Amino acid sequence: MEKNTETTFIHLHTHSHYSLLDGLSKLEDLIDLAKKFKMPALAITDHGNMYGAIEFYKLAKKVGIKPIIGVEAYMTAGSRLDKTIEAGGTKRYYHLTLLAKNLEGYKNLIKLVTLANLEGYYYKPRMDKEILRKYGNGIIALSGCLGGELSQSVMKDDLGQAEKIIKEYQDIFGPENYFIEIQCHPSVENDQKVRESLIALAKKHDIPVVATQDSHYPCTDDHDAHHTLLQINTQGDAKDGAKFEFSDDDFSFMSAEKALEVFKDIPEAVTNTMKIAEMCNLELELGKWVFPDFKIEAGKTYAEKLRELTYAGFERLELKETPALKERVEYELKIISDKGYEPYFLVVGDLLRHAKENGILTTIRGSVAGSMVTYLLGITNVDPIAYKLPFERFLHSRRPSAPDIDMDFADNRRDEMIEYAKKKYGEDKVAQIGTFGTMMARGSVRDVARALGYDYAIGDRLSKMIPLGAQGMPMTIDHAMEITPEFAEAYKKEKDTKKIIDLAEKLEGCVRHISVHAAGVVISPFPLTEYVPLQYDPKGGDKNEGKIITQYDMYSIEEAGLLKFDFLGIRNLAILADAVALVKKFYNVEIDIERIPLDDKKTFALLASGQTEGLFQLNGAGMTRYLKELKPTSIHDINAMVALYRPGPMEIIPEYIKRKHNPQLVKYLDPRMKKFLGESYGLIVYQDDLLFCALELAGYNWEEVDKFRYAVGKKIPKEMAAQYEKFTQGVVANGQTPEFAEKLWKLFEPFQAYGFNKAHAASYGKVAYQTAYMKAHYPVEYMTAILTAESGDVEKISEIIEECKNMKIPVLPPHINESFGGFTCLSEKQGLNIDPENKSKKIRFGFYTIKNLGTDISDAIINERKNPPSGGGKFKSISDFLNRIKHKNLNKKSMEALIKSGCMDDWSDRGILLANLEAMLEYNHETSKQNENQASLFGESSEIKASEFKLQNASPATQAEKLLWEKELLGLYISGHPLDRLRDKLKSRNINIKKIKEDKENNLGNGIPITIAGIIETVRVVVTKNDERMAFLKIADLTGSIEAVCFPSIFKASVDILVPEKCIAFFGKVSNRNGDKSIIIEAVKEI
Repeated sequence: MEKNTETTFIHLHTHSHYSLLDGLSKLEDLIDLAKKFKMPALAITDHGNMYGAIEFYKLAKKVGIKPIIGVEAYMTAGSRLDKTIEAGGTKRYYHLTLLAKNLEGYKNLIKLVTLANLEGYYYKPRMDKEILRKYGNGIIALSGCLGGELSQSVMKDDLGQAEKIIKEYQDIFGPENYFIEIQCHPSVENDQKVRESLIALAKKHDIPVVATQDSHYPCTDDHDAHHTLLQINTQGDAKDGAKFEFSDDDFSFMSAEKALEVFKDIPEAVTNTMKIAEMCNLELELGKWVFPDFKIEAGKTYAEKLRELTYAGFERLELKETPALKERVEYELKIISDKGYEPYFLVVGDLLRHAKENGILTTIRGSVAGSMVTYLLGITNVDPIAYKLPFERFLHSRRPSAPDIDMDFADNRRDEMIEYAKKKYGEDKVAQIGTFGTMMARGSVRDVARALGYDYAIGDRLSKMIPLGAQGMPMTIDHAMEITPEFAEAYKKEKDTKKIIDLAEKLEGCVRHISVHAAGVVISPFPLTEYVPLQYDPKGGDKNEGKIITQYDMYSIEEAGLLKFDFLGIRNLAILADAVALVKKFYNVEIDIERIPLDDKKTFALLASGQTEGLFQLNGAGMTRYLKELKPTSIHDINAMVALYRPGPMEIIPEYIKRKHNPQLVKYLDPRMKKFLGESYGLIVYQDDLLFCALELAGYNWEEVDKFRYAVGKKIPKEMAAQYEKFTQGVVANGQTPEFAEKLWKLFEPFQAYGFNKAHAASYGKVAYQTAYMKAHYPVEYMTAILTAESGDVEKISEIIEECKNMKIPVLPPHINESFGGFTCLSEKQGLNIDPENKSKKIRFGFYTIKNLGTDISDAIINERKNPPSGGGKFKSISDFLNRIKHKNLNKKSMEALIKSGCMDDWSDRGILLANLEAMLEYNHETSKQNENQASLFGESSEIKASEFKLQNASPATQAEKLLWEKELLGLYISGHPLDRLRDKLKSRNINIKKIKEDKENNLGNGIPITIAGIIETVRVVVTKNDERMAFLKIADLTGSIEAVCFPSIFKASVDILVPEKCIAFFGKVSNRNGDKSIIIEAVKEI
């Protein structure tokens, strides 16, 4: 910042939208305003966090404004470790404004914010004076706003305390680094009194006074939007009258002129903002990465270690070391070495080695599968030569960005991998990355409507008018206006709608919360607080148990110098591992899933027959239909389908299928294209095919190809126009006609934004094939593994059970002698173990899936059932069970769960057992007491013969009751379905819920009349503005479930039958709001 002689005002107390749900200003807007007001510097001081620090620093530097990084800290007068309300007062915390003067101050702020979050969290992340003393160097402190400790003492007229506070802070930060902060907000109670007292104190102690605004939103007219944001934060609505403590005053980002006017009585308070800005000179070195500290043998370099492990891969994979392969390996090693990336590859290689040694299934996403080095290291699982995958798509000598290897692990064991990293590199050097959730178009409309006190139905209607965005391209309210006429119409004609949308637009894009990134982990060579502030995941439950996450997101983390490692949990890998383990357990067959034959006829037959439910990447009605037409015969077909089945490229599929079945149709637009389109019948299938066109036909090099890929992937109009120009000229310069160049560019269109990377398709195609292989060869084990993995997701479980029915695999209710924790395979004959002679034929529900049972009592039953000596063998009767289970959790709730879910059906009817429940528990209690008494008399070894428990007669349960209990405790119907009596009728109809929802041809679009039958699963009644009741229903038939809406007139007439578990037939119209299908009911009757 140049020395500025002209008096101006610099904002030193500014909140951005990273003051979650309390700040409305986006960082770009703050920078733009500072530039407009010709302010040479700007500070951001978000509440208790540094979320926006790096992003702000970069934006400010870019436009020549000096960035001052700060925090509005929450302070406790006592100890941060004390989690009680302060003695003699009601304030849990005070505010204090802290600004980093230099690099030392910035690093100290990181440490302070981390300690406040990890040790001082009590309602808010609080610091105390002990840590300020320890980490106060390089920091300027302003005494804080009206919520500051100094202002609060002044407000209570406790000047003795005020002077003590001043002395203490001067002592901590040094007199030259402590300023008394004043603000001017006339509508706020005590504003003038506090300001005058603070100025008097400052004069008395010769402390400079500094003016701040405590800005929370950009412009004066954003006041209402900010107020709405606060309503959303407090979960209140307008009717509650929840008010911001300074709601009526102006907390916008004021100009220098306005500041000079507001503080005209004390102009030095404005001049001092410049003085402080001159004291702050933080320079950060961004974008230079450090790698984790990977230990290797003394005397060896990282390059030597990487080469040694790479060449060891030839033997492990039984690959012949040919001159061509050796040349490829040496070429890759040189690029890795020239860039100094060896430690990164060693770290990832070590993580995946640990996974393999511990039976954790892995795969890799993205372009790294194009590397021969990573294949030899055991990082990737596909041979790049066999699949013609280019290394340069992953890494080349001119690529400026860091390497990025995305690791996928079986989701039930991902946490073990993170624990391994913590053990190896140190707890204080590993954390998961934070990510910010923003208020999207739909959500902001709903939130605003609720905060303003409108009916749920109003927000719901408007938000559903907004189409869903595409991956990587979120929908905005503006764009929705352009493409949805009824939305634009409602905005124009409805006063309330205009008010909601105008406010929602101001809130759109604001950060709403921080959470854990699905995959990102950082591993640092030094304690993380050298680079990044940390906190607990807000959803972590008990703070001692919560995950520690970074306050910088993945983009800021890399700028701050740490590389992101992706640890993603994939459920299908857990399912595969479980299925492989079951096969080993039952048949003692060792399946090396990475080495199964890739030309297995049974696997391809399964896909051609359309049995795709439960497979990775290959399920769903549309994909299944194409697979049946395609009849795949090679892994390349599967990779192509994984890549093509997405919006845009999907239109290529019919032609791909035709060419596969009729080789005469295969043709190449240019003979040079045969080299890279040979396996895809001359068609563009992958994003790489576009890149090879650029390389081979337009004369690009890999650096230019990277820019081309970025432009095509992001679909940025300006970039696309420049690329079109360059590409078409290049094609002509390389011997083709302008017409050909134009035609080729047109072929690229479906792949813009949706093109799939070939290496990624090869990695995921392999996992898809592996799941199909297991389902084809070991169907019962595979389906059991899926059911266990999906436990808890009722809808998914019912889909899988439906598929089991289609596969003729019975799924049986839980059983006291046959169930384990998860789902279990059974042989054909009851009581016989599964082995090569007695193959698995059936699946049994597990105890853990029963609601209200609990794992403790489940484990007690399973352990007691083991054969002697560890247990007493299977339970012979209800008496035997009651005599042997002595667990504290065998009570009314758990016994009811066992009986109602069908566990004890072998012993008696559920109705009779329930009628005897009290007597059974009494019997269990008595025999337990007797046994204890006998044992103490005769010692542990004596066997006591218990009396028999006799069931009293009672009414058996009806089929309807049994189904209701199963639904309640297992989440779905097992021994039948309330619609069974109508099954044939329903199946004979050509319309059902699944067809309505998966209607790709759009024969069942908006407004189409339909008549269907189903069972009501849930009913949510809401009251409209006119005080009438209407309902949202979830209705299921034998194929799926759908939301239906019942408006007041229909609801009133049919209120008695619109209750859960009723079977109804109804007539209505399909409503299709941007892919969200529901039914508007117009007539209904019970059946």
